[in-house]
Amino acid sequence: MSTTFTISAATKQDIMELDKLVNSAYRGDSSRAGWTTEADLLDGIRITAAGLNDILNKPGATILKATDQAGALAGCVYLEQQPDAMYLGMLTVNPQLQNSGIGKQLMYAGEDLAKKGGIYKMRMTVISVRDTLIAWYQRHGYHPTGEKQPFPNDPKFGLPKQQLEFIVMEKELNR
Repeated sequence: MSTTFTISAATKQDIMELDKLVNSAYRGDSSRAGWTTEADLLDGIRITAAGLNDILNKPGATILKATDQAGALAGCVYLEQQPDAMYLGMLTVNPQLQNSGIGKQLMYAGEDLAKKGGIYKMRMTVISVRDTLIAWYQRHGYHPTGEKQPFPNDPKFGLPKQQLEFIVMEKELNR
């Protein structure tokens, strides 16, 4: 794909577009157009506008967005500074644009942001049965730590269709 994308920090004016993008990429029939769908694992929504607002108000947290030349939202990633790492989550690409390198660009932009802040470790949680996604992260230097976390029992994160848990993955960044 030859389209150039600009990566910048999201603002509160982006919340409605981000809400639509994230939910369309992870849940429901629209998500099936891409390979990152969670529609077979979870019903309900992935995030709410209120949840996105909370993220944008949280100290040490940001959402980076990727937009095309016309300003259309193509993807996003959530980053949160932790005491010993930068948490990376909600890496999202419009299902119609997946496999075009946007996700990789957003992931690398998050890693660059961490290094600029003096943080040299990335951390994320991935649903343990998402083998294809886990393999994608492993190809980009992330590895399972062996730590597991329960999937939240809260409808604002979705309604599991089966028992789910997270694995924790990390990547050491070059200084």
